[in-house]
Amino acid sequence: MKTPVSTYRLQIRPGFTLGDAAELTGYLRSLGVDWVYLSPILTAEEGSQHGYDVTDPSSVDLARGGAEGLAVLAAAARESGLGVLVDIVPNHMGVASPPQNAWWWSLLKEGRSSRYAEAFDVDWEAAGGKLRIPVLGSDDDVDALEITGGELRYYEHRFPLAEGSHTRGDSPREVHARQHYELVGWRRADAELNYRRFFAVSTLAGVRVEVPWVFEESHAEITRWFRDGLADGLRVDHPDGLADPAGYLARLKQATGGAYVLVEKILEPGEELPETFDCEGTTGYDALADVDRLFVDPDAGPRLDALDARLRGATTPPDYQEMIHGTKRRITDGILRSEILRLARLVPETREFPRPVVADALAETIAAFPVYRTYLPHGKDILVDAVEHAGRARPELGPALQRLLPLLLDTDGELGRRFQQTSGMVMAKGVEDTAFFRYTRLGTLTEVGGDPTELAVAPEEFHRRMAGRQSKLPLSMTNLTTHDTKRSEDTRARISVISEAVSEWEAFLDRVQELAPIPDGPLAALVWQAVAGAWPASRERLQAFALKAAREAGNSTNWTDPDAAFETALAATVDAVFDVPEVAAALAGFVADLEPYGWSNSLSAKLVQLTMPGVPDVYQGTEFRDGSLTDPDNRRPVDFPARIAALERLDGGARPAFTDEDAKLLVVSRALRLRRGRPGLFGGYRPLAVSGVAASHVIAFDRGADGGGAVTIATRLPKRLERDGGWRDTAVGLPADCTDELTGRTFAAGPAAVAQLLADYPVALLVPAV
Repeated sequence: MKTPVSTYRLQIRPGFTLGDAAELTGYLRSLGVDWVYLSPILTAEEGSQHGYDVTDPSSVDLARGGAEGLAVLAAAARESGLGVLVDIVPNHMGVASPPQNAWWWSLLKEGRSSRYAEAFDVDWEAAGGKLRIPVLGSDDDVDALEITGGELRYYEHRFPLAEGSHTRGDSPREVHARQHYELVGWRRADAELNYRRFFAVSTLAGVRVEVPWVFEESHAEITRWFRDGLADGLRVDHPDGLADPAGYLARLKQATGGAYVLVEKILEPGEELPETFDCEGTTGYDALADVDRLFVDPDAGPRLDALDARLRGATTPPDYQEMIHGTKRRITDGILRSEILRLARLVPETREFPRPVVADALAETIAAFPVYRTYLPHGKDILVDAVEHAGRARPELGPALQRLLPLLLDTDGELGRRFQQTSGMVMAKGVEDTAFFRYTRLGTLTEVGGDPTELAVAPEEFHRRMAGRQSKLPLSMTNLTTHDTKRSEDTRARISVISEAVSEWEAFLDRVQELAPIPDGPLAALVWQAVAGAWPASRERLQAFALKAAREAGNSTNWTDPDAAFETALAATVDAVFDVPEVAAALAGFVADLEPYGWSNSLSAKLVQLTMPGVPDVYQGTEFRDGSLTDPDNRRPVDFPARIAALERLDGGARPAFTDEDAKLLVVSRALRLRRGRPGLFGGYRPLAVSGVAASHVIAFDRGADGGGAVTIATRLPKRLERDGGWRDTAVGLPADCTDELTGRTFAAGPAAVAQLLADYPVALLVPAV
């Protein structure tokens, strides 16, 4: 099996095609990248910027370059010595525009007699044999339907007509009643939808890849890439939505000839990948969480909690477990109610156990889940514990829960299988997309894959986790920024400094809330942290982020019933950043205070991520400072010519100052080149001894299998370090005579003064002297 040393994620879209990516392969090679990593490239909804709404799995999207573009990219990658990793989407298909999806069009036209009826996950009996599609403004809009060109149309939406369902003189309403589908008001999706979706996105319909022919047909083009030498590995999107993730991965390995495979799997703290998963690891959110917490001050908790409580008008901060229980029940009782009811319909209804009680018990069990899902029999104890926890919280549900438990543990039954597919949806929507916008004491902590109640990780604990990663998942990906992160690595690095400057943060927040208040205290903390972390940023970007954050939180406004007055006030606050001099001055002063320490965190976190155990990924453009916020802000176009020119300057001998943007490019390029050029220096993991008064401010490790490998030294908690008097007598024990790849300076084996090691940058990348 061919495996990558490192990857570089490119967002392939109509404005940046596979041909454009091919032209970058020389730069990526110079940067030190080993494999190019592509976002989904199969044919997607027209105009899709992300590609996760695949409409035709049998072809490479022409708008993204088509099959010819992929061949050109693959050839360019081979010429530059690069492998190719591609993101694929097995769980669902895009169905927003039925004419674009032949599978979905057939299903709508022919109903259960369609060949593709088996491909989609539809509960036909729940809607009288019809497929409910929530596209109308309201149910009354059925009168707005028209028959045009042999199709049923609702404004720009087009739907097929069943054979013989339309005769001259029939009204659109009459014709609609004869179809295999039923168009309904969009608000009915929450409780009445009868097909599995991706989370709560009604335009992404779940696909049953566990059916052999569905797998083969939906993966024929993907397997061609390996047969024709166009790809070397795959990233599997959302495996938790599949009926049988382990079985799917086994089939995928066989179909690709044993290729390198990663899964986009969120591992909660302490959770491990099932041994049955035939893959090399995850896409790295677990690594991101560990790295971020190295740069958060562990002593900040009480003061951050006190401020958080004050912003909520309370005496104590919220209990996070209670919060996520509530947000998960909000999802089970709201936008995913139809999924819960589908589970409940699989349990025979009796007088003792009426369907509403069964649905309540199922929802309560899911709300008690500490992880996304089980993979029975893996995770059996988690399921049993969740049922028991639900019973303690809701004693009146005890009999129903006890009746459900054996059914949920039955891996051969539909309820047990479908329950596992559902719990992850609730976790994602209730925690990632709701609670993470409500639990706002420090934005660094509410990133996908992390537990926000874990404030910080000490070097000793970090070393323990990295040793485990090296022994168990050495080929798993690591990252700091992805297309799904809510704040980019550099935005979070600056926000982390707040933990070292709580007094300054509190004063700034009080000042701007006085000048331009957001009438929601916790949201104000989230928004102002994001503004400070991302600054400088355009008005449009900050407005879009603030509105999305407020609606995701769902406390003062939401997506389905927006509060116009609140959203007007929120927009006015963001405008004040640009239009009110006092607000602009307060922000400028606060950012200036954070910036040098945030930049130190950026360089330190990046070097740690690039040299720690695992396969490091660099998200497009983040070799420069990148102050992105949540999707779609993090998919903005990248100025590659500027990066190419900067790399040429560095290779020509230029050495940037610590404060220069090129400093991050220096760290990224030298670390990637070293990993690719001298992989023998990265075969193990060993913490290095640090002594002196500021020892806690150093993270230092040796990546050699038996010592004598690449050595990483990075600064943590830089503002506190400066306040406490700097490095003074702090020293790191070097295992051998070394040269710093960033500065060219040499150091002798034995204790080395950190003040000298880090005289130029907050990081050093040392290699044994030859």
